[in-house]
Amino acid sequence: QLQLVESGGGLVHPGGSLRLSCAASGFTLDYYAVTWFRQAPGKEREGVACISSSNSIINMEAARLTISRDNAKNTVYLLIDSLKPEDTAVYYCGAKLTNADVCTYRNGNFSGPYDYWGQGTQVTVSS
Repeated sequence: QLQLVESGGGLVHPGGSLRLSCAASGFTLDYYAVTWFRQAPGKEREGVACISSSNSIINMEAARLTISRDNAKNTVYLLIDSLKPEDTAVYYCGAKLTNADVCTYRNGNFSGPYDYWGQGTQVTVSS
């Protein structure tokens, strides 16, 4: 089955770090740009970081977020440092096939369309 699967979420304490994974099944991510999104309770989904097939990156919160990819594992990662309660959200990844090999951000959004979406992984930051 062609799909993306997010993992790595859970209940964590403030101040720590967490690494989320976005793994592709049934297709290779080599030619896809991958974007991480999050949706907090009562808020709209927002894009936080994107990485292209050649490792070009757009990162909206570079002080605390790190996006990377491992093509050998067919996986894209999102590292969140200095976790705080405001990070509590469902985190999603989307994959977009692009001949331009870039991430595109305009008018407050990461441009689609996205060919594949994951089901999301819950991150809860609480004392």
